Amino acid sequence: MAILLSCQNLSKSFGSRPLFEGLSFGLSDGERTGLIGPNGTGKSTLLKILAGAETQDSGAVTPRRGLRLGYLAQQDRFTDAPDGWTVSDELLKALEGLGLEDYEIDRRAADGLTAAGFTDPSQQVNVLSGGWRKRLAILAQSLRQPDLLLLDEPTNHLDIEGVLWLENFIAEFRFPFLVVTHDRRFLERVTNRVIELNKRYPEGYFSSVGNYSKFLENREAFFDAQASREDSLRNVVRTEIAWLRRGARARMTKQKAHIDRAGGLIQELSELEYHNAQNRTAGIDFTAGDRQANRLIHAVKIEKTLGGRRLFGPLDLTLGPGEKLGLLGGNGSGKTTLLRILAGQLEPDAGTLKQAQDLRVAVFDQHRAKLNLDHTLKHALCGHGEHVFYKGNPIHVKAWATRFLFRAEQLEMPLRLLSGGEQARVLIAGFMLEPADVLLLDEPTNDLDLQSLEVLENSMQEFPGALVLVTHDRYLLERVSRRLLALDGKGNARFFADLSQWENWIAETDPVPAPPKPEPAPLGPSARETRELKAAVRRLESEMHTAEAQAAKVRKTLEDPAIATDSGELAARQQKLEAALAKVDELFARWSELHEKAEN
Repeated sequence: MAILLSCQNLSKSFGSRPLFEGLSFGLSDGERTGLIGPNGTGKSTLLKILAGAETQDSGAVTPRRGLRLGYLAQQDRFTDAPDGWTVSDELLKALEGLGLEDYEIDRRAADGLTAAGFTDPSQQVNVLSGGWRKRLAILAQSLRQPDLLLLDEPTNHLDIEGVLWLENFIAEFRFPFLVVTHDRRFLERVTNRVIELNKRYPEGYFSSVGNYSKFLENREAFFDAQASREDSLRNVVRTEIAWLRRGARARMTKQKAHIDRAGGLIQELSELEYHNAQNRTAGIDFTAGDRQANRLIHAVKIEKTLGGRRLFGPLDLTLGPGEKLGLLGGNGSGKTTLLRILAGQLEPDAGTLKQAQDLRVAVFDQHRAKLNLDHTLKHALCGHGEHVFYKGNPIHVKAWATRFLFRAEQLEMPLRLLSGGEQARVLIAGFMLEPADVLLLDEPTNDLDLQSLEVLENSMQEFPGALVLVTHDRYLLERVSRRLLALDGKGNARFFADLSQWENWIAETDPVPAPPKPEPAPLGPSARETRELKAAVRRLESEMHTAEAQAAKVRKTLEDPAIATDSGELAARQQKLEAALAKVDELFARWSELHEKAEN
């Protein structure tokens, strides 16, 4: 494969702290590369350097002659968009300067709008939610069809349904990309190479061909080889040191070479020990109580309405020891509200909820509400003392801090100066000190790097009490949860056995969710409006094909012989078919109207 971009001996420091040193690797045509690594290793900085948005301290970046790069930053720039700036404006701007004819611009923009789920090109950017703005930013970069696209955390601000859309969308890319993400399932599905940036590796990074599963396999083999090499080298060095202690004469050339070789081996062993010692992760281990009750929490027909909108109910739910329940749903669907009801912090509007006597519930708050950011790290970890008591044993605060990857010099630092990932580890450290029968975890993975996520996952799996998990990390959700409860924010709640079952249900019921659509702006005679009108006609044609295919799928379910004698199910499916056909008719009416205007 042809090399598109290479970097040689790249180094970059933040203040006095080096982010990475001496990086040398290349990106080739056909590669769909995931870039991972612990927080603070410089992943985003590296992307900016490759994109030319930031300069390195030393080393060189060499792109192929004429290489067209695309770059998606973590934060979109739509907050600086002028008043009235629309989705169409953003796409037209993205396609400027590519030498395309008007009809090519129209086709790319129309196809992109349909693929991304936008139904109104005149929608103003400043009214879009964070998730839809992220979609627009990704769409604008991908429509340019660069030779190499750099994406920094593209799943940020996307809910699970948005990430599913992104997986399907990115699978259609005909150009290579390098993506920074903590979403392991996303890496599993879209990449064919994974690079981990980490000082634990002699070259500063580890590269593995294949998806995330293959990366884990290759990384484990590498660590095993490193450990074996260290053991073998230690035995050799021990022999060499014994020889040196016998007072070997250095004046002879042969003996001088032997001494030099022994010094080289000692240096190599020291470097191996350093790199192997970097293979540390946060020591997360939740403590369970000794309760054996079959029913820790029992909810019967509970309901909740907020702001006049029914979130869920009536809902029946029982949690016992060993239960691992994952909560699914878009933003605002009621996941956090349900957690608060289960914790006893909020009363349901209807139904009953009973907790076992003296139940101990631990709640992980995604908003970090329990942290006093004016407190020092030491105070947050152990109060005013010098020791914490974990499983009945005293542990000095320095050792406790080290377990969560904190340095001794950070102990007197106020929490407000810590990163989001470090604050999350402080909360988890507090969790570990309180025996609990039930863990309610609301987005515990926010800001955690992959190493900490792996340890968190293992601790959740081993926790013997009941656990309810809300997270956008589908890999964690699938590995930990034994069943899923999905809330749609419209009052409905449904249980699923696993994530694949839920994904199939989503695809059948709502394959392409759309953003809220205001009234369309009046169409004038300008060239831009004419182009938008033609694009809208083509987009409606695509939507009609999708709607007709959906109606045909619903019709097949109605003709299923298995439900021929089930009058209730027949009626429900007939109603669904009528709704699908009505959607086709509505699209056809809109298409006819716009088509006539376009012809005139």
